[in-house]
Amino acid sequence: HGLLRVKHITQDDAHVFVSEDQIQEEIDAMIEFARDLYDLFGLTPRAELSTRPEHRLGTDEQWDHAEAALEEALRRHEMEYVVSPGEGTFYGPKIDLHMTDAIGRSWQMGTIQLDYQMPMRFGLTYMGADNQEHHPVVIHRALLGSLERFIGILIEHYAGAFPVWLAPVQVRIIPVGEDHRAAAGDLAGRLEGVRVEVDDRDETVGKRIRDAEVEKIPYVVVYGDRESENAAAVRERGGEQSTKSLDELTRELAATL
Repeated sequence: HGLLRVKHITQDDAHVFVSEDQIQEEIDAMIEFARDLYDLFGLTPRAELSTRPEHRLGTDEQWDHAEAALEEALRRHEMEYVVSPGEGTFYGPKIDLHMTDAIGRSWQMGTIQLDYQMPMRFGLTYMGADNQEHHPVVIHRALLGSLERFIGILIEHYAGAFPVWLAPVQVRIIPVGEDHRAAAGDLAGRLEGVRVEVDDRDETVGKRIRDAEVEKIPYVVVYGDRESENAAAVRERGGEQSTKSLDELTRELAATL
């Protein structure tokens, strides 16, 4: 919960300056970028179109044009959305992307804001193809939003059971006895490119397996007398224990990373 209510945030904020005829192309690219990013985490965002607030900069004509551009982009990408009247920023309308976590709370993640006002107020211009000066338009874009809060959302979303590629520890090796510790360490060293640790505490094997299950480690390897350099007892999170060769385990891990 502390990650969701922080005093300091780090935001993946970007400002893209475009000409009028580049707006739709850039918004399309941003929506696709957001979808690809959220797909990595198994998140399905909901879209909200926030329109002009009571106190705002610019003319109604500018707001009509900007709101229509964002709504057209949502329709073009066949994204379901709701309209939130008056929830736009004072300088422009926006698309906000929300998700619901595992316990039913809604969080805003990304935002795409179309801003005609700031470039005009700062006197920004560019020379167009007609050899005339024009004001650019700026698109404010954040995809994850607050990185700290996004991490908190993911923890809730996965309930701690992170996909293998994201899990802090991907494999935990449990040597059965003291005589197996060296071989377990060697096995860990052979799993290149994998976040692996050896649990050689003076606890029972059952206790150490149980601890790994509670911590939701994706793969637990039990190494004892029946195991060898090329075969091990592997317990997948939420599954049954089976015997796999080191090559099989490596291939399986590589497919998830």
